[in-house]
This record gives sequence, structure tokens and C-alpha cells, in this order.
Amino acid sequence: MKIRMICILSALFSLLLTGNGRCAAVTVTLLTDETTERPAAIAMAERNLGVVLTEINRAQKAKTILTTRGLPMDDFSLKSLVRLWAVTPFYCDDEEVVDRAWVFKDGSMMVSHIPLIITPEDEGFGMGNYQEAVVEFDAQGNITDFRLALDAQTSESMERCGSVVEKEQQMIILQYIERFRTAYNQKDLQTIENMFSDDALIITGKVVMSRPSEMQPAKAKVEYTKQNKQQYISNLRRAFARNKWIDVKFTQIGDDNQNGGCAGITRSRIDPTKYGVRLRQEWKSSNYSDEGYLFLLWEFPKDGSSPIIHVRTWQPEKVGGMTQKPDDNISTLEGFDL
Repeated sequence: MKIRMICILSALFSLLLTGNGRCAAVTVTLLTDETTERPAAIAMAERNLGVVLTEINRAQKAKTILTTRGLPMDDFSLKSLVRLWAVTPFYCDDEEVVDRAWVFKDGSMMVSHIPLIITPEDEGFGMGNYQEAVVEFDAQGNITDFRLALDAQTSESMERCGSVVEKEQQMIILQYIERFRTAYNQKDLQTIENMFSDDALIITGKVVMSRPSEMQPAKAKVEYTKQNKQQYISNLRRAFARNKWIDVKFTQIGDDNQNGGCAGITRSRIDPTKYGVRLRQEWKSSNYSDEGYLFLLWEFPKDGSSPIIHVRTWQPEKVGGMTQKPDDNISTLEGFDL
């Protein structure tokens, strides 16, 4: 897809003094597709994002807290940024950021490849050094969300699934998956709880060893546990309390199936408000780690209200040292009669 260069915001922010020296301002240039008309508010979006990234770099260099007063962000995006900063500081890797902006029908915008370098104080922190941020803007260029992005491989594999759902719906689903992942990394229990329906079904697989007998030695098997929303949130609260940090990553979305469709994201033929998303999840924390397959059954209501998760299943990728394929009985829409 061809991308044309848009006129670059030329104003530079004044240098900020810190106890460790000078911190250069970050300038932002947002590009659009040839077929997308440049919104008038995109210049404001560039300026606002530059202000936020400059303050992030100043605070990281000075090893101090963020000065949030006056930042061009709404309450939701500001709280998200502060939660991320509370887990571990970071800084923008470039003083000149150039990124492609998605412009939606309502005039809102989104950028998804803002380069960040994570700088944990704890050397045992599991998150990789390089991360990317997703930033959203309203139609006036004001920042409305700041969160960690899915890795590039995940984003690209979802975008290749255009034969399954329309492009705009893919982008919406991607946004909510990113928010879901970020909530775990922030240990934001309230956001996770709000994303699940009250009657949500949670199925979790665990590798256990069977008892040996005279006829058969002990062998590894998967034991599945079913929880309701209240049980899952209660267990998650304890996990958050036990771990100093949590790093959740979704590293790939399923392969194309034999019929040419995308097994990673599918829409129900029975109820078009239901979508199934299959992910490969890596969970790392200060005292536990695992890798496996995650399935989420989302409902996107017709009235435009916030989507909710009805089913969450997880199964280990390896059992007894052998790599397993996802169990279609609990990782597809067909497994739930959809």
C-alpha cells in the first residue's frame, strides 16, 4: 500500500531541563494512505503526542514521576499511562517519530507503532526491552487511549484475515485485544472484570502426571478446570498480589485453515455478534511462566455498547515435552455451537 508523505509539523518544543542534563523534545509526523483525506485535526494529534512523549523521556531520564498536569490526555488515557509507568518506566526510542495513522469514519485516529524502550529496575523483569505503544485520538486530535501494542507478527497475521471479517471490524477487535493484554500487564483487575460477562465461562488446562500402575507408567496429561467469572477474578486477584510484575504477550494468531479462511479470528454463522479469537499466549511473571493457546469468545452488541467476553479457554502448548495443537473442542466457535 502506497503511503504519501504528509507535510511535517515544523514547530519544535523547547528543550526541557532535568537534573541529568537536557532532554530533547520529540517531534511526531503522522502519515495517511493516498486514498485517505488528511484530517484537519491530525496536526493537533501530532503536537499532543509529541508533548506526551517528551514528558515521558524527561521523567525517565530524570528518574522521577510523570508530570501529568497539563498533558493533553483525557482521564482514561492518562490513567492508562500512569498504570503502565507504575509497573516500569520507559522512554520513546526516537526523537523524530514517523508513523502511519488510521483514520476512522467518525474522524477518530489511531497510531500503533510508537517505539518504546522498557527500563525496569528489576533485572529479572520478564518483558522484552522493546515494546510499541498504541495511541488513539478523538476527532479533535485529543489523546483518548495509551496502551501497549500487540507485537508486529500478531498484528500482521490478523490483518491478513480480511476474508473472515471486514477490515474495520478487524481493527476494532484488535483494539480490544490490546486493551485486554495491557490490563493484565498493568494488573488492572477492574478493567478485566468489566470485559467479562457476568455468566462468563472460563476453562483452564493444567499439565499433571497420572498415577503409575503395574500396566502403565506415569505420564503427563492435561487436566481442565472450569470457573465462573467470580472464581476467575478471585484467583486472578491472588495471582496479581503474588507477582511483582506480569508480562503477557500474544505472539501469533492461528494459521489459515484448509478452506482458505483464517482460523485466528472467525465470526459466528449463527449469531453475527459473536467472534472467536485464537491466540498463542506467553505468560511470564516474577514467580511463574507458561505458554499455551488462548481462545476468547467476544460479543460485539448491535447497539454499539462495549464488547464483552463470554468464554475464555486456555490450554498448554506442551504436554510431556511434546508440542500439542489447539483442541478444537474448546478453541473454536464450533466448540460452543456457534
